[in-house]
Amino acid sequence: MDQSLQPTGSIELSKYTEALLGNFQKTKPRPSPDELSRITVSQAVSLFAIGYEKIRNAIEYREDHLIRRAAIERILNRRFMLNPEGKNEAENLVRELLWARYFANGSLGGKDIADIQLVIDRYLLLKRRIAIGRPYEVQQYLTDYILDLMTCEIEEVLSPETANRYANNLFFIYQVLRKKIKIEGLSGDQKDAYFLAALEKSFRKSDLSYQRYHLFVTFYKPIHAYTDAELEGFTTKAASIFKKIDETIDNKYVDSLTRFTRKQLPSFLILFDIIKNSKEKTKQLLTDKQSLWKKVDETCREKYSQLNSRVRNLAIRSFIYVFLTKMVFALILEVPVSRWLYGEVNLESVTINTVFPPILMLIIVSFFKIPGEENTKNIFQRIVDIIDSNPTFETSVSYMPKKKSERKPVLIFGFTVFYSLTFIVTLSLIYEGLLLLNFNLISIFVFIFFVSLVTFFSYRVRQIVNEYRLSEKESFFSPLIDFFFMPILSLGKFLSGGLAKLNFIVFILDFLIEAPFKLIFEVVEEWITFVRKRKEEII
Repeated sequence: MDQSLQPTGSIELSKYTEALLGNFQKTKPRPSPDELSRITVSQAVSLFAIGYEKIRNAIEYREDHLIRRAAIERILNRRFMLNPEGKNEAENLVRELLWARYFANGSLGGKDIADIQLVIDRYLLLKRRIAIGRPYEVQQYLTDYILDLMTCEIEEVLSPETANRYANNLFFIYQVLRKKIKIEGLSGDQKDAYFLAALEKSFRKSDLSYQRYHLFVTFYKPIHAYTDAELEGFTTKAASIFKKIDETIDNKYVDSLTRFTRKQLPSFLILFDIIKNSKEKTKQLLTDKQSLWKKVDETCREKYSQLNSRVRNLAIRSFIYVFLTKMVFALILEVPVSRWLYGEVNLESVTINTVFPPILMLIIVSFFKIPGEENTKNIFQRIVDIIDSNPTFETSVSYMPKKKSERKPVLIFGFTVFYSLTFIVTLSLIYEGLLLLNFNLISIFVFIFFVSLVTFFSYRVRQIVNEYRLSEKESFFSPLIDFFFMPILSLGKFLSGGLAKLNFIVFILDFLIEAPFKLIFEVVEEWITFVRKRKEEII
């Protein structure tokens, strides 16, 4: 921006912004353990554990910030199979997390073990009390729910600084935007609960486990904070509470609110990054428009430049996930089934099914455009609106679901038929095209399987590109592109989610490889510790 056109003047901060800055200053990192209680693990064991975790995490696709909780869940599931009571499992969990460098070596100690063991004991006690006398399906639901809450709580106990910062940021967004939302026919409490659930999905990008946990601790105490008497009283109503939370997460309004909040996030994300990196000078920076503009411009350009590497890395991870968990299975299936049913294998179709998906992902990703200066200007102006004490932005209603209009059966039927035709037209074109290439039915199925998954994951990558885009303009050809890609995209979403439980590679890793692998680690770790102690006795 031209120097003469840079914004000038001061900003009076709103009470929500002042509270956010105050909470940020109060958030302190977890203290390091003392020398006596500090836990260290073997560097040699860590080398193998880190390698294993890299492979394991590439196979099971997750957002980066969800990987550690998933690792905690995986470790505890394996441990509880051999030790259902969970006695003394906290230390084993800590060591495995240190092996894989989910926490720096020596950063956890005796107090962390005691805190985690308390969490494990309280949740397993709740599990025993709540599951008695219930049908198997209900027991399984409650067991999975309790494991979700337990693993989330353990991770946040071990990383309180990150948990508190995210909680403060989310509450700030909630306070700034909540009055902008009006939903007819709902009480204020219902609307706020749905809005919080939407923020979990859009801002925190939480999986179901964290959505459940964060909504739970919003209205109730963490389980480890309950006394024995309180836990006994809670047991009688826990099942209904869990069900109510899930009903909130699945409510139809949550998806609409998620789409609304996602469009508001770019300015909040840039603001939070500025606050995080400015430290003591934050208030001075935010109250001066010229200084704020320079910082917004600098931060946005930095984020835009990082998007390219993030998109590339996410595209690689997405493809590895698709290849290892879905494509290998399909390719193994294609050759023997084709030979059995048709007496031959079309090597040309096998080659296309192997090569085309990564090329398609590369083509799709190449069309993604990084935001520019106009986007930065819009973000700056929105940040000013957000942090300024003038309540106009917070109180102007910008989201209000329309009243249900009278249904017109003829139009609804027509739209449904037309939308169904998009599936028929797209799949028919693919089918006819592949027949010309001498594909058999098995190869055609495999091709559609691959392409739909790759298209879905490419769409996921696209969300990263739009993370800092305040508004997106549709191109002239967007409706036409949507007509042909929506069926493939919808099919890819179904396959990614619906077939995830059939991931045979994950099963093999969890039960046939990880258990003996980690047992060897423990033996090696014990041997190294034994030798070290003997050496210290000699010295």
